[in-house]
Amino acid sequence: MASGSLKLPLSGDAAADKLLEKDPLALLIGMVLDQQIPLERAFRSPADLKARLGRLDVHELADADPDELGRTFAEPPALHRFPASMAKRVQELCRHLIAGYGGRADRVWKSAGDGATLLANVKALPGFGDQKARIFVALLGKRLGVQPPGWQEAAGDFGRPGTFASVADIDGPEALKHVRAHKQQMKARAKAR
Repeated sequence: MASGSLKLPLSGDAAADKLLEKDPLALLIGMVLDQQIPLERAFRSPADLKARLGRLDVHELADADPDELGRTFAEPPALHRFPASMAKRVQELCRHLIAGYGGRADRVWKSAGDGATLLANVKALPGFGDQKARIFVALLGKRLGVQPPGWQEAAGDFGRPGTFASVADIDGPEALKHVRAHKQQMKARAKAR
């Protein structure tokens, strides 16, 4: 692994990356926020949110006053380009985790006996469409060793080894450059169509 012992060198900050690795809720929040902002910012935001709140607690986030949580997300530097809507999405995620998994974020994947179930569990999370769910399944499999039977098939192209298609393929700064280049190529192809 290119970044020493870090499995998820995503934020550019070692402490924030360690939080992603040890706290499944932080990882899910980072993944939810990973849209329309640089991925480093998205994955650093859970650590910033924890610093602002004192801790990341699924029940406190679920029960928070929505306006107050939105203001927390908007404090400079804002945790996302769209702080109010992302605060709402994180709150919806936490409520879903409480209702479906007893508040334990890791049960989303630990309860899945196969890749199809894992993908279904992730797709049911607020803020996870089909592509993001497949990327997250690939991230779990490639970076964290969560590999129930059929996980690569569930992840689709993102589960293939040796690619630089998504955040699931980032193991250090060089891989991040390759993933960015791949994304730019994909955007250019989409524009050309």
